[in-house]
Amino acid sequence: MPDTALHLVAGQLPYLLKGAFPQGALAGAALTLWMALLACLGATIVGIGLACWLELAPATVARPVRAGLAFLRAIPVVMLIFWTYFLLPMLAGVQVGEVSTVVVALAAIGASYIAQTMSAGFAAIGRGQHQAALALGMTPAQSLRLVLLPPTLRAMLPSLANTWVSLTKDTSLAYVVGVVELSTAATQVNGRNMGYAMEIFAAVAVIYFIVCAAIEQIGRRGLRRMR
Repeated sequence: MPDTALHLVAGQLPYLLKGAFPQGALAGAALTLWMALLACLGATIVGIGLACWLELAPATVARPVRAGLAFLRAIPVVMLIFWTYFLLPMLAGVQVGEVSTVVVALAAIGASYIAQTMSAGFAAIGRGQHQAALALGMTPAQSLRLVLLPPTLRAMLPSLANTWVSLTKDTSLAYVVGVVELSTAATQVNGRNMGYAMEIFAAVAVIYFIVCAAIEQIGRRGLRRMR
């Protein structure tokens, strides 16, 4: 990278990392991380909760819920962001902020994937352990919590980390509702400094790589500890 480009990227790095904060609004990589953290947390809690509920729910109730989750997995993330931001105020009279819109949309889609992964994990373990726990006097909820859930969580941790990485990268779609996350901040910097697009977006790629590599490392360490 030439010295001029290197100095340019170094000078714009604070804006890429945090926007104009604290004098102005939080933006850039910091906002990307904040949205990703909230979306991943919400998706994990809701996804695991949904999978456990579906395991215990009657089939007549579980089927339409599974169909709804399949629908969420089928639609593009950007479409769900649009629906949440533009249609929800019209249909329900609820105004949702831009950042909240992105977090809710990503959490919903992430939860649908996590619930599907958990359900597949329950099925892979087999019904034999579940039936044996019931024969020992456990309730279905106790069998799920004590027998099925621990090995399923261990098995799905790598997949869970992959979902977190995907949600982190999907925050780049927040530009459609005007959120200045990392990719949008890079576009703004590029607009003010024409001719350095390759260097600017290379720096952004490095930031994304560091964040996603850290998430994968967390997943690997968690897996080692759970084993």
